[in-house]
Amino acid sequence: MPQTVERPRGDAITTVNNSDRDSRAVKPIDRTGLTTIQLEKLQRLISTVLKGNPFYREKLKSAEICEETRFDSLDEYRRLPFTTKEELSTDQTSNPPYGTNHTFSQDQYVRVHQTSGTTGAPLRWLDTTESWSWWAQCWKTVYDAAGVTSTDRIFFAFSFGPFIGFWSAFEGAERLGALSIPGGGMTSLQRLSAILFNDISVLVCTPTYALHLAEVAESEGMDIANSSVRATIHAGEPGASLPSTKRRIESAWGAKCYDHVGATEVGAWGFECQAQVGVHLNEREFIFEVIDPTTGSYANEGELVITNLGRVCMPVIRYRTGDHVKLHDDDCECGLSYRRLDGGVIGRLDDALIVRGVNVYPSSIENIVRGFPEVGEFAVDVYRRGALDEMEIRLESSTPERSALGDEVSKAIRKVLGLRVTATLVDHGALPRFELKAHRFTDRRKDERG
Repeated sequence: MPQTVERPRGDAITTVNNSDRDSRAVKPIDRTGLTTIQLEKLQRLISTVLKGNPFYREKLKSAEICEETRFDSLDEYRRLPFTTKEELSTDQTSNPPYGTNHTFSQDQYVRVHQTSGTTGAPLRWLDTTESWSWWAQCWKTVYDAAGVTSTDRIFFAFSFGPFIGFWSAFEGAERLGALSIPGGGMTSLQRLSAILFNDISVLVCTPTYALHLAEVAESEGMDIANSSVRATIHAGEPGASLPSTKRRIESAWGAKCYDHVGATEVGAWGFECQAQVGVHLNEREFIFEVIDPTTGSYANEGELVITNLGRVCMPVIRYRTGDHVKLHDDDCECGLSYRRLDGGVIGRLDDALIVRGVNVYPSSIENIVRGFPEVGEFAVDVYRRGALDEMEIRLESSTPERSALGDEVSKAIRKVLGLRVTATLVDHGALPRFELKAHRFTDRRKDERG
């Protein structure tokens, strides 16, 4: 029996009969209609959470939100209190192992994942069968927007650990109906061999690892630029939205590079369409705000705040993500009514480095360094020397005879960021490689102060 599913198509929801991909019934959705959908889902979420979720029941009642409260506008929505990661972490520490932010009894949960713990102790997150299906549908939206279909072969170049991102990506591929090949337990060379042997058309991994695979392929004489891979989809770090990193991935793989954004405690909330002018916000499944991180007032550029609408079992409501973003409100040529973020996630607010009075995001440095094709891997250290901060960058170069490369990188950073840095060349292979999130930036001033 054919299966019928709903999915976003432009500013409409297209009903697709999987037995006939050309049979479509379009129901237009404008911004007003989208807001109506959001508020209806929000009403159901709040009503259910107030009945069974100890964490949010206390928070909401302290804000005078009760079961009789009606959410008829986004102004009413803004009565809801913010949620912070610190609150969630404290709750899990005080009520191990999973805290009190669960709406149903323990026996209804079927999956547990955890955050990477890069900004503190890992958060552990639970899902029911229903919420896991919601995750898969959100990831299917990522694939749809990138033009991935059931005829594609998708390779997942990562190990299957507790990190949720690629588990959910795998589930989304199953929802799509595409052939999925897992790459867990393989070396980089084995993964490359599997990609070529299976005629893979879509690669899913972190942007850092895509570049590392390209490095291995070059050393082994493997021609991935002329392989069947036509698209790469990336998550876990902001590299795929950085112009220099995106160009390098596309050149190495001979494929179009797509960014995706999500979080373990939130969901797969952002994706890049084929027009590739910013990252779309999946406003059918989430409510988004951008605020000034200091005052909490609305801003065009600032901290991203998210409420997920399809994860009733363990939700986040007006969650301050700590992500620095900039809204792009112009219409997109792809036809989607969802708003976009310029450059995806610019960086995490707590990752910004203040060096000699200059506010520097790691992504800004990466975008400049990746603009030099001779640079392979790199690492950045910040020190305190006397009364001044010093930033040093170590560069692996494919052309070590180019002794002037360090000076050229230093000049480029000074020109773009107004910051003096010291850039030196190191031997090839001297710096670490990463499969998941890269850790290239170290603020050694913290150790010096300690």
